[in-house]
Amino acid sequence: MPETPPEKPAAKPRAPRRKPAAMEPLAAAPPAISQAAATSASPPPRPVAQGALERAWKAFRTRFAGTNIATLLGERVQGVWLVTAVLIAGAGGAVLAQSATSDAGPGGDRAAIEAVVRDYILAHPEIIPEAMNRLQSREASRLLAANRSEIETPFAGAVVGNPRGDTSLVVFFDYACPYCRQGSIDVERLAAEDKQLRIVFRDFPVLSPLSEEAAMSSLSAAQQNRYVAFHDAMFKGQGRVSRERTVATVRSAGLNEARTARDMQSAALKAEIRKNLELGRALGLTGTPSYIVGDRVLSGAVGYEALKAAVAETRAARSSAASATGG
Repeated sequence: MPETPPEKPAAKPRAPRRKPAAMEPLAAAPPAISQAAATSASPPPRPVAQGALERAWKAFRTRFAGTNIATLLGERVQGVWLVTAVLIAGAGGAVLAQSATSDAGPGGDRAAIEAVVRDYILAHPEIIPEAMNRLQSREASRLLAANRSEIETPFAGAVVGNPRGDTSLVVFFDYACPYCRQGSIDVERLAAEDKQLRIVFRDFPVLSPLSEEAAMSSLSAAQQNRYVAFHDAMFKGQGRVSRERTVATVRSAGLNEARTARDMQSAALKAEIRKNLELGRALGLTGTPSYIVGDRVLSGAVGYEALKAAVAETRAARSSAASATGG
């Protein structure tokens, strides 16, 4: 009689297959903490709201407006200072920032915060030039305060308007600059309307050697008490700056040609041009025209209204400061 084969052991029940991680649904949000529980336990970290992040970034830009731009946009921004910015945002940001600044393991909330801020900056790249402009403005204000007398004291004769005016507008210009031509019209109008404005001209020849020849002739005109005549003739005349046009303007403005020819080699006039170029570089001027009034630097042909407003703001700020100090 054949033997009965042994029974096979029962198969173990198979666990259901787990879906790949990438396909798992997001976990449901944890239930809200009751009021009673909230009094005895710390609330979980809250996500940084868009509005809070915007407020944090504004506070961050204000706090570090005087920091060197290379440092500001370098490694520190990606680390501690961005965490600090989020910390300013509020309680939720504070919890995340406290966790992020701890050394308890790599990654974590710090990486999440940096990712949020990075995404915000990429989504709003316009804040980068805005921050850079503010940094440059802060640095320019510091330099203006340190060099006020040198900037506002004109080369003898290179000044128009009221020489004893209560406010000075300093103009850096190049005769070869087409935008300076329009700017000269705005400045002339402002001088005619504002009887308390003192306008200081700084010859700033940055465009070509021909610009420098015109600037040297301009300073020679100042020494001959013919600065305004030469200045206006150069900007109101037709054509580009050239040696021929400069010589013709010297004649039409009534300058002594022989003296002007000698002045083209004058060490004093060359030193004045050098000083203007050095001042422009120190202030970060990148082109012409550029204007300085009070603690403000205005770049480009900003127009009559902008110049008028800057003068008014400077007067108002001075008046407010005087009132605060009882002056």
